[in-house]
Amino acid sequence: MTLSNIIQFPGSVQDGTLRRPSLLIRAAKLGQSGWKRERDLRKLLKCDQVPPVGAAMRQLRAHEAAMNAARKAGAAEYDMHRHVTMMIAILAELRAVAASALTDQTPALALKG
Repeated sequence: MTLSNIIQFPGSVQDGTLRRPSLLIRAAKLGQSGWKRERDLRKLLKCDQVPPVGAAMRQLRAHEAAMNAARKAGAAEYDMHRHVTMMIAILAELRAVAASALTDQTPALALKG
């Protein structure tokens, strides 16, 4: 059975997909415009130095999985704002990794002079 309010995107440890409610994903997509990697990732991960692009993904995913479990359980400590922020970070890191991969594959242009 497929639910219309669930969006799949790659990344789950179990089966290669991460399933979250569409409202959570929409909020995370809308939050991309305000995301500042240097400022926000450091605050979210509580670290002094921002890790290289892609290096924080495992930690972000682990935190998000715990938040999602709390959401599903209806736990009192569930923080929807932090969950959205975590999803913003994950989407931003995915984009940064993809952009980095494209940059690495782009051949250098030879300038004729």
